[in-house]
Amino acid sequence: MANPVRRRRSEAESRTSRLRSARRLPAADRERQIVDEAIRFFAEVGFGGQTREFAERAGIAQPLLYRYFATKQDLIDRVFREVFLQRIDPAWGKLIGDRSRPLMDRLVEFYAAYAQATYTYEWVRIYMFSALMGHDINRRYIRIVESAILRPVCAELRHHRGLPDPDVIPISEIELEEVWLMHGGLFYYAVRKYIYQSRVSDDFSDLVRRAVGILLERTHPARARRTEGATSAKGGKAT
Repeated sequence: MANPVRRRRSEAESRTSRLRSARRLPAADRERQIVDEAIRFFAEVGFGGQTREFAERAGIAQPLLYRYFATKQDLIDRVFREVFLQRIDPAWGKLIGDRSRPLMDRLVEFYAAYAQATYTYEWVRIYMFSALMGHDINRRYIRIVESAILRPVCAELRHHRGLPDPDVIPISEIELEEVWLMHGGLFYYAVRKYIYQSRVSDDFSDLVRRAVGILLERTHPARARRTEGATSAKGGKAT
């Protein structure tokens, strides 16, 4: 068994070496180092982790951390921008709305790109830790997802069904929930992989195609007419 005194001395020397290295870094590189380490730290321990613990892990003095981020909330906000906001590609909206291509192909391509950008260890775990703590990160991100992704998908489903555009008839809650079911189901794939450490299929693109296919089948014009006809014949809601 290693000598405890020697081990502590070695750990202290290692921390001292990291601190000296950190002091030699240019300001921009040092900030980048802090942010990258914060992403890893919060993904591992959640937002309950203390700044003192984080500073030690990052190999910097706590006062040095506060020179770049005055509060823990400032650091969390920066992590939010890095992990969530900066991974949203403005080109996704154009891809979803490109009616020169079949809707199936557009959605499959979009979700392949979306998963590559977001379904990572850090992204999924930070998102889940935030949800468990009731942090505002989730609510802010959900608002962005609804406006930038899900409502545009709803608009394309309207077009797919030959229904009026959302500027004529606003998108209903049930339409939005229908798309959320697909979106959330694909997200759960990443939860199983990175939170539950479960075995998942290697062919994510096939899962996307199946999920999109189910959504399009439910909203296919002919199927919608059959459902509406059955509802009228029963004189009530479809079951």
